[in-house]
Amino acid sequence: MDFKIYYDSRKKLIEDFLEKRMAKKGISKVDDAMAYSLLAGGKRIRPVILMSTAEALGKKGYDYLPVACGLEMIHTYSLIHDDLPCMDNDDYRRGRLTNHRIYGEAMAVLAGDGLLTLAFEVMLEQKNVDKKVLIETVREIAMCAGNFGMVGGQGLDLEYEGKKVSADELRRMHAGKTGALFIAAVRGGARLAGSTSEQLTALTRFADLFGLAFQITDDILDVKGDAIELGKPIGSDEKNHKSTYVSLYTLDVARVMAAKTTAEALQCLEMFGENAEPLCEITRMMCNRRS
Repeated sequence: MDFKIYYDSRKKLIEDFLEKRMAKKGISKVDDAMAYSLLAGGKRIRPVILMSTAEALGKKGYDYLPVACGLEMIHTYSLIHDDLPCMDNDDYRRGRLTNHRIYGEAMAVLAGDGLLTLAFEVMLEQKNVDKKVLIETVREIAMCAGNFGMVGGQGLDLEYEGKKVSADELRRMHAGKTGALFIAAVRGGARLAGSTSEQLTALTRFADLFGLAFQITDDILDVKGDAIELGKPIGSDEKNHKSTYVSLYTLDVARVMAAKTTAEALQCLEMFGENAEPLCEITRMMCNRRS
């Protein structure tokens, strides 16, 4: 398969869906702030992973666009809030000014709130899926996004600022802050596609390792990346006195860890054969990325 064609086609489906959905306007200018961040591009990796996971199980991933795009809305809301002055205080995201720099802090908070709320409305518009399966999938996504997952990890991130944390503490924080939405994407795609318990176990392990490799790579790029390619300044972790895999282990060790974890993640997909080729390529792309 030509992975570039595959990936670009999935991104196009996602972009079209998001643009169409954001064309439905609410009653205030918060819609503009929501659209500013949601339609700013990006890798769309979480919805693509959800669709590719379904395809690894022999289903058509694009059949699950509402749930996939709901995940992207949750991710984008988290970025808007993460960039706020009370959090990481970043000025650029995806190559342009962050939401609060354009619309102000209060409107940026509301834009994030609006996207989080809209995400669940959109996911529950999913058709041609057993209602019990859909409800369980959305419930698990909510848990991964909340205080047991992403929000909880973000809370730990704030608690740990300026502190030297252990390897276990760092892993726990990023398993929530970064890894939980990858778990949601993979398990969501697996559930929607009717996975067996054995398949779900293997895919959950894959998602956990993928999230870890992704985060280690992110920490490396914050030190050695290119600000133009990344679309945001580098060095923000050091500026905010955050513990990272680079600060805990050194840059060289972090690189070895990223490669090893990526290889382990790929091994989890072997049981799915050729159907998992897109998911394998996404893993290689994201864990060897430069932006």
